Amino acid sequence: MSNNGNTVLGILAGTAVGAVLGILFAPDKGSETRRRIAEEAATKRDLMAEKAIELRDSLGNTISTQKENLDHQVEAIVSNASYKAEDVITTLESRLKELKDKNKNLQKKA
Repeated sequence: MSNNGNTVLGILAGTAVGAVLGILFAPDKGSETRRRIAEEAATKRDLMAEKAIELRDSLGNTISTQKENLDHQVEAIVSNASYKAEDVITTLESRLKELKDKNKNLQKKA
């Protein structure tokens, strides 16, 4: 029985100590807790807004850079195609001149 008495006494002492500690470390009043939650929410909201602005600016810069790169690539492709087209036209004109000369020679022989 002595063990049971000590056990009950220990449980009662633990409960008393727990109650005292609970009262000492209890959270603030409800209004204070709500105020702190509201402040923390406002802080997080402001942080999220800042991050959103940073992300928007970063995406804007990335898009602008990629657009410039694309513009340069398109310009290079068009320029390259223009030079190739000019080469083809020059080659065709040269070939046409040769064919005209051959045709003149054939007509003179006939």
